[in-house]
Amino acid sequence: MKNYKELEKLLFSMDGKSYSAYKSLKGEYKFEKYILAIDHVQSDPYAPPSKMRVIMDRKICGIPYELTDTKDKNIAVSDFLTRNFYREIQKIGNDSTGTGGSGRIFIDRCGQEILERTSVLIKRDKVEVRFEMGMPARGRRIMGKAAQKIIFEQLPEIVEKSIIYDNLNKKALNEQVILVLDQEYARKMLKEKGLVAFVANDSVLPRESGVSDRPMKNAVKFKSPEKFEITLKLPSGKEISGMGIPKGITLIVGGGYHGKSTLLAALERGVYNHIAQDGRELIISESDAVKIRAEDGRNVEKVNISGFINNLPQNKDTRAFSTENASGSTSQAANVAEALEYGTSLLLIDEDTSATNFMIRDGRMQKLVAKEKEPITPFIDRVKELYDNFGVSTILIVGGSGDYFDMANHVIMMDEYVPKDVTEKAKEIAKLDENKREFSSNDKFKGVTQRIPLKKSFSQSGKLDKTKAKGKYSILYGKELIDISGLEQLVDDSQTNCIAVMIDYFKNKVLDEKLTLSQAADRIYEKIEKEGLDSISSYTGHPGNLALPRKQEFCGAVNRYRKLRIK
Repeated sequence: MKNYKELEKLLFSMDGKSYSAYKSLKGEYKFEKYILAIDHVQSDPYAPPSKMRVIMDRKICGIPYELTDTKDKNIAVSDFLTRNFYREIQKIGNDSTGTGGSGRIFIDRCGQEILERTSVLIKRDKVEVRFEMGMPARGRRIMGKAAQKIIFEQLPEIVEKSIIYDNLNKKALNEQVILVLDQEYARKMLKEKGLVAFVANDSVLPRESGVSDRPMKNAVKFKSPEKFEITLKLPSGKEISGMGIPKGITLIVGGGYHGKSTLLAALERGVYNHIAQDGRELIISESDAVKIRAEDGRNVEKVNISGFINNLPQNKDTRAFSTENASGSTSQAANVAEALEYGTSLLLIDEDTSATNFMIRDGRMQKLVAKEKEPITPFIDRVKELYDNFGVSTILIVGGSGDYFDMANHVIMMDEYVPKDVTEKAKEIAKLDENKREFSSNDKFKGVTQRIPLKKSFSQSGKLDKTKAKGKYSILYGKELIDISGLEQLVDDSQTNCIAVMIDYFKNKVLDEKLTLSQAADRIYEKIEKEGLDSISSYTGHPGNLALPRKQEFCGAVNRYRKLRIK
């Protein structure tokens, strides 16, 4: 390990030299309060930034051990420090100096959710911050003095203010840890109380705009209908009241623009913990809840959709259904079957993003088209069976299908963003209806098939045998694009980065043609649980831009890979 003075000397000496001379900086340098590790130096000013780490002794950092002695606490503190580091970067201006993105410092940017990340690693003996820096250049010539200013003036100031415990907002840090513990406790309480979700009173559900995830100012605050109101006592000592949504089949109804989709969107995000002042920090859903939608054109590989679609023309087998271009109904059937395959206790469905013929076939259509001529068993005829026989609840937005009243255990109406219990009224309407549709399924839902991926699915070699994320909803394997825009519960680009790394680890270390996709995913998550999120990355020094996705999104991405082959 070299002394920081050697680094300073090197930077001054290479001023004006060819950009490639920066490569000689790779290594570790001892500063007064930390070690600076330069793990990777970019080859060109326009290339992705250089990768660095600040490694600080835990005693110097000073964060009390009792704030990080459980995994949940550790994630809360890591998130807090990442946000702090990002804020301090913004304070110094962080303007680009010279060519490309040179002269800028970057760290993983956190959204409204608190996720397990690799940007800040907290161990018993050290704290490690992983960030990137564009090495300053004019044209393709090194700006050594500018690099020296960033590394020796700006970086120490950022580190001092964002990582040293004595300089932190201790009250805010402590509150974030307590908030995460409260949220995790509330999520565990759902099962004990027979609930699938909870929405605290005074929550703010609407967001600022279509492109902002921040809470809307002056929005109508949530207030539970009396019938659904429960009170939870949290570990912090707080008591919170709100709407507990019981297990079973719950309909959310109401006119257009009255808040139905806004409530469902909040429940989708309720699988994650949230920061304070988000407005949704005490909206809690089952951690394995899956949003289901139609996805015209998606790839489906040997999925058992026979519970919903059968007797297709040309006797096509729907117990192992494959297509490169699924219709709305077949894609939605596949999405439900896959969610059941890798595990869910709650389906979230919006009528607006569903295939109509998958969701419902009304009485008039039943009279016109004979049962034996219709291959689709609509979701309405399976929803109760999914709950009664498989323990899978459904929360469903309906605006045009009153036939679902017969199946519902609970009906909540959104009226100008105010929820009202209309269960009894909906049931009365259902009883008085003289033109009821008929139950159209003759057979029982038999469940789903666990599928085993084949190694030949990932047969690329050389430079093409790599996975790379491209934004939140795209992953490349070689030149093959995996479109994951249908996975609406992804909230962060870094989760997609992580899925790309997980697919790489899956195909190289886990895939053996004996494990089902669900079992293989469990193996990866067990390794992450035991050894940390960065343990699955092939990059040994600096996987700083990963955020853990759920098993549901990882499996969902693999399922959308068009060259996936099943045993």
